[in-house]
Amino acid sequence: MSVPQAQTRSGPSGRVRMVVSDIDGTLVTPEKRLTHAVLDAAKALRAAGITLCLVSSRAPRGMEMFLGPLGIDTPYAGLNGGLVARPDGTILSRLSLAPETTREAVGTLHEDDVSAWLFIGRDWLITDPHGPYVARERETVQTDPVVVPDFTGHYHDVGKIMGASTDFPRLAQTEARLATLLAGHASVHRSSDYYLDITHPQANKGFAAMELARLMGVDIGEVACIGDMNNDVPMLDEAGVAIAMGNAPDAVKTHAHFVTAANTADGWAKAMQDYVLPRA
Repeated sequence: MSVPQAQTRSGPSGRVRMVVSDIDGTLVTPEKRLTHAVLDAAKALRAAGITLCLVSSRAPRGMEMFLGPLGIDTPYAGLNGGLVARPDGTILSRLSLAPETTREAVGTLHEDDVSAWLFIGRDWLITDPHGPYVARERETVQTDPVVVPDFTGHYHDVGKIMGASTDFPRLAQTEARLATLLAGHASVHRSSDYYLDITHPQANKGFAAMELARLMGVDIGEVACIGDMNNDVPMLDEAGVAIAMGNAPDAVKTHAHFVTAANTADGWAKAMQDYVLPRA
């Protein structure tokens, strides 16, 4: 279905040559699985000549497991666009936070009693292996973290800081606080109710979508973007066809041309069938 727009923008493009898709809350189920319908829809995209690229707040290692099943041989963007890589793991581009920005962000997270994680290249650094969501994240991305006593000496070349908390309202408040505190120095968005992502100011999914389109030789106006959370808004705003998942917050849906079903009801596959393939 179509949705009214919160901002002035043109209608959806009549042609789609490429899809840029979020992963968690969008492409996969809450159990982090690819359904048969999603795999079939990805196959239909290939048959129609439509390129599929992935973008995620995940580190690259946590994305690689989906490339083979989806038949993806294109570049992908991890860390909310902070790192673009080829399927073989070769890094094509990376955007890192300034060390002083990293230090200030980590300090604020600690003040707000939010666990902080650092992502440097392909490594995930934590200080508390028993902290909130560490076990969940390890299982989700199939990667073991590097446990360090503290982050001293690790403030350089950080692609993403993640804040994790079981207190969702507190994390929303921290998001607002850091967005103001780090304005101009970092991009601050929640990727879920319990995760807060802090990246280079240019490292957002809008930048990622444009960079992936450039690498594939496709105009951004012929790109469909699909996502479900606040950190997906920058790419929805750039897309020729912007699609929000049915499980997305209402504030995210206002940035979309279309809203599909939830990720519990094969919303991604339905979006490809309803809004993308007819525009091939």
